[in-house]
Formats: sequence, structure tokens, C-alpha cells
Amino acid sequence: MNANSLIILDFETTGLSPDLGDRAIEIGAVKLEKGKIVDQFQALMNPGRPVSSFIEEFTGITNNMLSKADTCEEVMVKFADFIQGQNLVAHNASFDKRFLDSEMQQISSNYGGQFACSLLVSRRLYQSAPNHKLDTLISYKGIASNGSYHRALYDAQMTAKLWLIMIDDIKQQTGIDKVHFSMVQKLTKTTKANVNKFLASLS
Repeated sequence: MNANSLIILDFETTGLSPDLGDRAIEIGAVKLEKGKIVDQFQALMNPGRPVSSFIEEFTGITNNMLSKADTCEEVMVKFADFIQGQNLVAHNASFDKRFLDSEMQQISSNYGGQFACSLLVSRRLYQSAPNHKLDTLISYKGIASNGSYHRALYDAQMTAKLWLIMIDDIKQQTGIDKVHFSMVQKLTKTTKANVNKFLASLS
């Protein structure tokens, strides 16, 4: 696994659960290397059936747009190449991981990277934030934003900006020069009450 880079990804979907037959309709991802976005991936995905008016309104992705898109399978073959050898980050990663696992299974593929969840990190670092939705945190941390949320690439880009801020905040609180992916994974499993103790142990 490349320790100096990772992929931050986001799915837009037909619904909440692949176990109920929901499919991905858009994937967006950015590759971070040494604190900078060096590559990106974005594609609409035709799920093979119409999406609801709620999803059209929520995402701005219409059935007309999806009718012209490649199938989920065609897109995921390309995306599988994009993420190979990389650790992965998503905001509310359990949701995105379920869809990634399901869509990869559809093409009989897999991936070697591990996941970290920026939502869980933010809940531990920013316990006084009004909530831990992506748009709230972007505003809370004063990060510049000028696009539409609930489109996959934009959400991935904003999550990347938030991730880098959180990594910097961990560095400042601990005085360490490098925050390893495994450290962040451990932080997400630390109770809120023990966050300061955990960060002190990294110093």
C-alpha cells in the first residue's frame, strides 16, 4: 500500500442500501499525494432502472443524464484500476464502503486498500461542531466552497480539503510531523472522552 497517497471517494446512489437492490449512479474520487490533489475520477453510472424524483432533486442527477451514461459495470472496471494499491477515505465511510463492495462484487473484482471515515474523525476532533455533516464542517472550519453538495466529485473534493485540515489539526495538537493512516483509523475507534489521551500518546 502506498503510504504517501490515498483516495477520497463519494458515491451518489438510488437509495440507502445495496442489500435492498440500490445501485450507484455516480462515483467521484480524488487522489491525494503529500497533501495535494494529483488526480481525480468522476463518472455517472446507469443503474439500469429509473431513479426516484427524490433522488433527482437531492442530487441534481436526472434520469435523462443517466440514460446516456455507461453502465455501473463499465464504470466500476475503470474505477477498480484507479483505486488499486490505495487506502480509501469517505465521509460516512460505512455507506460508501457498502456500495463499493457491492459494485465491485458485480464485476467480480476487489480492492486491497483499507478505509478510514472522515465523519468519525470529525466527531472526535470537533466535538463542539453543530453537527458533523460535510457541508456543516466545511463552514465550521472556514474552508472555501463554491459548488453543489450531493454531487460525487464535489463531495470528494470537499472531503479531501476537510481531511487535510484534520490531519493538520492532529499535527498541531500532537507536535508530530507525520500522521499515519493507521493512527487515524485508531482515532476513529477511540471514545470521545479518551481523544485527548489518545492524541497525547502520539506526541
